Amino acid sequence: MGSGNEQWECCVETLRFCEWLTVGLSSGSWPNGSNLLSTLDSLFRASSEADQKHFTVLVHLADSDLTWLNKTVDGILNLFSSQILARQLLLIHAPPDVYPPVDGTRDDGVPREFYSKQNVDHAFLMSYAANLSDYFLLLADNVFCGPKFVNHIQRQVTKMKSHPWILLEFSNMGFLGKLFHSRDLPLLAQFLLLFHAEKPLERLIPHFCALSVPKKPILCPPFLFYPRASYMTSDGNKSSAVKAKDSHGPDNPPGTIFTDMTGSDVHFPWEAYSLEESFFWTSNVSLGNHLTVLLSRSVNLARVQVLTGSIVDGEGALEKGQVELGYGLEGVPQYCSKFILLGQLLEGQLDQEVFPKTMRQDVSCVRLVVKASQVGGLMIRHIYLWEDKDKEKAPPKEAKINQ
Repeated sequence: MGSGNEQWECCVETLRFCEWLTVGLSSGSWPNGSNLLSTLDSLFRASSEADQKHFTVLVHLADSDLTWLNKTVDGILNLFSSQILARQLLLIHAPPDVYPPVDGTRDDGVPREFYSKQNVDHAFLMSYAANLSDYFLLLADNVFCGPKFVNHIQRQVTKMKSHPWILLEFSNMGFLGKLFHSRDLPLLAQFLLLFHAEKPLERLIPHFCALSVPKKPILCPPFLFYPRASYMTSDGNKSSAVKAKDSHGPDNPPGTIFTDMTGSDVHFPWEAYSLEESFFWTSNVSLGNHLTVLLSRSVNLARVQVLTGSIVDGEGALEKGQVELGYGLEGVPQYCSKFILLGQLLEGQLDQEVFPKTMRQDVSCVRLVVKASQVGGLMIRHIYLWEDKDKEKAPPKEAKINQ
């Protein structure tokens, strides 16, 4: 790719920013739509204004479809104009002739063109990012981010200051959440171009590490980045890890979260009750530990859903637990004096309707209880509540008038 490299260098600006981190991702069109805007929203929502001064988001719009490009750019400008003006969000696009022609299929039946484009997309992205910051974080366009992910990454890098490393992994999913020194990006980009049609990106990166010194990537839990429950697969089909039983989403009325589980400095208990893509992470839970939602007002619930563990492989799921509904508020501050069992978790999850006969009065608390000690991490991804808004209240009885 001799002449291609010359043109490549012309496309890549050698800018230098004061940011500590560049968050890079490549995005293209899918037949059923894209999650790029949601991913960008998650990146900025998970970061404070102070954090955002330390990183730049670099997006490679890796598609030659002008209709998609114009629509995507318009959407980004509409939602993230302030970040663009502040140079916290940069958009780039590679010209079509940087992509080498590729023919044939691999032994697994996947067209070599698919792997080739994916690798060249990211090689262009990394080449551009090489001079933007000290570190480079690789993401995909269909993820949500844990709160304060920048702070967690900074602490991990500081912790590793006296230990040489080639790659820190803040996710165990494919190429998602991989942190590199920016100085290594030019060599990694060349490596991707050299083997662009041989392997997918998530397999080339470990191979690159195996040829480097030090060789071994370092896994850094708790993981900060997760694919969205609904995302586009490589063949353009939509996949859903959690399928809702009905069309309308949870209500999650206002409430306060109480727990006796040990919290982390990255993922907080209230995030388990948030309607946004976040989660609470704890470790080494014991029999009897709980996470309780004390509702600001008593409600008539129609359905409760509790999800624990990673949506990718179930890691961090609660092995034995149950969900209880509480009522009978007492004390100052208030607490529920009585609880009844709603159901046991199965494979770390519960999704159950609340029948009127279950509760004699409206619910004031929803409590997740640990039923067996568990070593290792526990991820409480969501506690979702649906109110019974369709229930018709019985009309008041008319007073009898004595004649």
